[in-house]
Amino acid sequence: MIERIRQEARQRFGDVGFPTTHDEDWRFTSVAPISRTTFVPAGGTGILACPPPPGVEISKLSEAPLEILEAHLGRYASYQTNAFVALNTANFQDGLLVRIAKGAVVEEPIHLAFESSANGQPSASHPRTLILAGADSHATIIEGYTGNSGHYFTNPVTEIVAGDHAVIDHYKLQTEGAHAFHVSTLQVQLGRDTNFRSHSLSFGGALVRNDVNAVLSQGCECTLNGLYLVGGEQHIDNHTSIDHAKPHAASHELYKGILEGYSSAVFNGKILVRKDAQKTDAKQTNKNLVLSEDAVINTKPELQILADDVRCTHGATIGQLDREAIFYLQSRGIGLADARNLLIYAFARDIVDRIKVEPLRERLEQLLLEKLHGTRR
Repeated sequence: MIERIRQEARQRFGDVGFPTTHDEDWRFTSVAPISRTTFVPAGGTGILACPPPPGVEISKLSEAPLEILEAHLGRYASYQTNAFVALNTANFQDGLLVRIAKGAVVEEPIHLAFESSANGQPSASHPRTLILAGADSHATIIEGYTGNSGHYFTNPVTEIVAGDHAVIDHYKLQTEGAHAFHVSTLQVQLGRDTNFRSHSLSFGGALVRNDVNAVLSQGCECTLNGLYLVGGEQHIDNHTSIDHAKPHAASHELYKGILEGYSSAVFNGKILVRKDAQKTDAKQTNKNLVLSEDAVINTKPELQILADDVRCTHGATIGQLDREAIFYLQSRGIGLADARNLLIYAFARDIVDRIKVEPLRERLEQLLLEKLHGTRR
């Protein structure tokens, strides 16, 4: 089963190859640094899963029951339409299957940690994770991606299938090395009356692309939050897609970006409301704080509405620090650098406060403060 899908994906990637800036979805992101580098396979899966709490079963994909693989693996993240999903599907050595029992209320977060290493030469890894949340289950999932300072490429694909009435919180914290390439796909399929929240937090990497796609059923509520902080010559591209496939669903999206130095960022958020998805309520917002004249942000919110009884809004803002606010803080005895940091932190605070896992929130606050103080030296 896995080998057949792998061969199909290998054929598909051979047909389409790496995307270029002539492709609309990659218009502002060149993957030439990836395509022209010769990578060797990284050893092992690289995924570390903490001991699962009660109600959760974690196993290797290679050991999963055939009926589960046939029903779910490769059914959601399409290797026919996404070249990097095809590359992952063709090359993942093994992966993780996470099963959350029907009706289980999982109190402790499920931690999945991925650590990359260049080991003296450019290496590539393709983590693959399939998460099946049973009906009426409640769980929190944390994916972490870290690595050393070498040249390496991480290309993860995570598929989440949530049953009816499930409540799932998903966090992804990306702190890759300074020279790393990171291209990820999160594909979410939601059952009826499901509540799903995603938090994408990106700090590291030289070239980063995050795709987050969700398909909503009737009565769903989906929230996509994101925070990205880039400096130097970093580039990050966030693409999100929310597909309102059924009526009476709501989606809320807030992505915030902070840019310094010669960095660049992309936000492209698409909301699709299908013909039968009446009574849809969707809101999308992207806000960016640009701290340097040399930093560049391209933001493109999109709405495609095929139904007529809906409420949908979208918006994007690009701004700088308020000079009057800086002046006010300085007049109260706060130095210029500290005044700027306070305002930047206040801008990011809206996303930080949405994180319910206290240790993760504290870790994010630490990373944010370290990043801010590091760029002020």
